[in-house]
This record gives sequence, structure tokens and C-alpha cells, in this order.
Amino acid sequence: MASYILKRLISAIPVLLGITVIVFLIMAMIPGDPATAILGAYATPENVEKLNRDLGLDAPLVQRYFIWLGNMLTGDFGRSYSLNRPVLDEITERFSATLILAGVSFVLCSLVGILAGVVSAARQYGFADKAITFTVLIGISVPSFFLGMMMILLFAVRLKWLPVSGMYAIYGGGDLWDLLKHLVMPALALSAVATGVIARLARSAMLEVLRQDYIRTARAKGVPERRVVMGHALRAAMVSIIPVLGIQAGFVLSGSVFIEIVFQWPGVGRMLVDAILKRDLLLVQGGVVFVAACYVMFNIMVDVAQSMLDPRIKT
Repeated sequence: MASYILKRLISAIPVLLGITVIVFLIMAMIPGDPATAILGAYATPENVEKLNRDLGLDAPLVQRYFIWLGNMLTGDFGRSYSLNRPVLDEITERFSATLILAGVSFVLCSLVGILAGVVSAARQYGFADKAITFTVLIGISVPSFFLGMMMILLFAVRLKWLPVSGMYAIYGGGDLWDLLKHLVMPALALSAVATGVIARLARSAMLEVLRQDYIRTARAKGVPERRVVMGHALRAAMVSIIPVLGIQAGFVLSGSVFIEIVFQWPGVGRMLVDAILKRDLLLVQGGVVFVAACYVMFNIMVDVAQSMLDPRIKT
């Protein structure tokens, strides 16, 4: 297992390097001059030239990339132009909010999706199967940001059950209950599509396992149906379900950008959008690389969990 984990960590290095190259080139190709955007009304030719020289933006593209990469490898992500603070400090501060939103959404879609898939497969062609399939199709078809806006209109504007936006109340609050009230709608909106995808694939995996000979043998021996489904079939089906969870984790993490904008959630997604609008190159590059690194590490954890369920994967 240790050698397998080491191999996966080593294989992640070229992936992360490729991400840094892509992010750097995309930001370099964006039209406009960062120095002009930073200076605003003070963007005279002399000031722009001086700022470009101070920020190192007048250096060749390849040289700028290796300087930025070398600084990141030492833990220096640079300094945000627009916020005038270290990029890494801003990212870690914002990432805690994104981690809460994406983490709750991922746990929610995983539990509900797997449970829905198991129930749907165990009651194939029954009322529960048809109801779950219909609900799943609706959940997959509706974009998360549209669902979020509809939830705001219903639960916040019309019924006034939940707060409209933010992570905590502006006046008062600040406790766990306040956080949970603000978290309900964005977490549900963000997890809706992923829940549907997981439920469909979990149903397919369960149906395939339930048709196996050893399942029929267990039933013939009089093993209770609940134990057959939850103890035997689900364990075998998880080998196929776990990779889907890894993919949906990336979807939830990337989809949080839209949800954070809709609900004004103070996370990394909202930070990246603001940084792009302000042409804050170092903040955008650092934020994307940090989130990508977290996603790569999570996929390694998923692969390790899958190999623990099926040792043949390590070979």
C-alpha cells in the first residue's frame, strides 16, 4: 500500500506542473495590461512602465513562469495587487469557507445519492424506483445556479424561512446555528446535480452486483434481504461507485464558483471572479493552482480507498 501511495503521489507531479503551465499561459493571454488595471486613473505611460518593471511583468514570458514557479515551490505565492496582502494568506482564509460549503455538499450528495441508488436498485421497477428516477432526472437537468436563485425566491423572499445570502448574519449571529441557516440553500443547490449523477451510477452498479451468482446463493441460503443488499451487494458495488465520487468532488468544487456568486458566499470561487475582473494575476494563478492541488490530492485518496476495497487495482 505504501508503494502504491508513493506511485500515485509521484504521478501527480506532472499533472500539477501541467496545471501551472496552463494557468500561467491563460492568464498571460488575457487581453489588457495588469499595470493599467492596477493604476486606474494614474495609468500614465511612465507609471505603467515603472509598475511593470517593479512587478517583473516586463521580463520574458518563460522567465516570468519559472520565477513564479520557483517562488511557489518555496511557499511564496506572491502578493495580491488589489488586496495588498500575501496571496497564500488570502487563499487559505477564503478556502475555509469554500471547504465548508463544498464539504457539506459532497457529503450530502454522496450519502443521498448512494442511498437513493441502493433503494432504486433493490426496488427495481417499483414505485420507489420510478419516483427516484424521476427526481434524479429533474435534479440532473436543472443547473445549480438556477436552482439556487429559485430557492432564494421561494425560501428567502416569499416564505422568509432562510437568509438570502452570506455566510453569517451582518448584525448578530456568528454561531453554528447562524452558519447552518446560511448553509442550507447553497449546499442543497450545489449538491443537486451531483446527487443525481451518483444515484444513477449507484443504481447501475448495484443492479450489476445483484445479478451475480453469489447474491443468488446468499438469498437461497435464507440470508435476510437487508443484509444481502447492504452487506454483500453494496460493498462490492462501492468499487465502481468510489471513482464516481472522486469525479463529483471535482464537480462540486468547481461548481461552488457559481453558487458562491449567487449566494455571496465568501469563498475561493468568489475571490477568483473578483480577482479576474481586477486583473490580479498572482491571486488568480495561486488560487487555481491551490484548488487544483486539493482536487488532485482528493483523487489520490479516492484511489487509495478504492484499492483497499479491491486489492487487484494496486497490481
